[in-house]
Amino acid sequence: MRTSGRRARSTSCRRGSHRCSRSPRTGRIAISIILYVELYACCIEYLILESDNLSKLFPNVHLNIGGLTINSHVFFAILTTLVVMPTTWLRDLTCLSYISAGGVVASILVVMCLCWIGVVDHVGFENKGTALNLPGIPIAIGLYGYCYSGHGVFPNIYSSLKNRNQFPSILFTCIGFSTILFTAAAVMGYKMFGEATESQFTLNLPENLVVSKIAVWATVANPITKYALTITPLAMSLEELLPRSQQKYSNIIILRSALVVSTLIIALSVPFFALVMALIGSLFAMLVTYILPCACFLAILKAKATWYQTATCSFIIAVGVTCACVGTYSSLSGIVQNYAT
Repeated sequence: MRTSGRRARSTSCRRGSHRCSRSPRTGRIAISIILYVELYACCIEYLILESDNLSKLFPNVHLNIGGLTINSHVFFAILTTLVVMPTTWLRDLTCLSYISAGGVVASILVVMCLCWIGVVDHVGFENKGTALNLPGIPIAIGLYGYCYSGHGVFPNIYSSLKNRNQFPSILFTCIGFSTILFTAAAVMGYKMFGEATESQFTLNLPENLVVSKIAVWATVANPITKYALTITPLAMSLEELLPRSQQKYSNIIILRSALVVSTLIIALSVPFFALVMALIGSLFAMLVTYILPCACFLAILKAKATWYQTATCSFIIAVGVTCACVGTYSSLSGIVQNYAT
């Protein structure tokens, strides 16, 4: 009787440990997929951004191949893909960090150009728009969420740091600086152009000004510097799925090139910059920043969590789910309407 009881308990423990080990593994895989899809969607957005701005600079560019005519939007999306593809072949994140630093400089330059046009070139900040646009809030939720997306690169950045103790301060500094930069651009852009503001304010800038051209070119340079760093975590994860014998550099180049080409195909299929941005922000950013952290916290602590922690996490999850549902529905509806028209 005692022996059978011990065996039963031992079997039960083994089964329980198997379930416990399987559950975290499933959770890690699910979260990893969400993070990598978010990064993949950001890369699609970069190509749409490039296509819009370059086609504004060179609207008459087109290419005739046999009986097929490629307009400026498609042409520049393909050209951007060919430019960024070699940068994705780099496997050293230290090298990519120097390239992506150019994106930081470009972002600052764009906001400075916007300020210059408003103050020095006398476009002014007198445009009066609606202070509160309730129908636009669902899309705005996604747009704000997108500003803080790209979380999938954080683990790779952390692992590549020489002094990993600096990571929290780096993260805090980057988010704080980004918030100031985004807020300044949003306020100045809306005060300058009001309800006529395009999905990218560079499309509103007067074409005859030199500063406008500088701003557009800085916007063009920005995604080129960020694309490789954004897609690298996804590429490295896919490479790990290859058999050991197939993890050759030539195969890695083919894999990464195919990944880049796939983002081009989707960018050409859904060329709606603001709506794609809102979709990424509403769905993925809300999942990663609001819903999943609190859900994982409650799942890990379970009964150890205090009532205050449980209530706070439940409230944050409810807000995140509401924003995600409303924003995702609005952005998807907008995309469908654009296809219909």
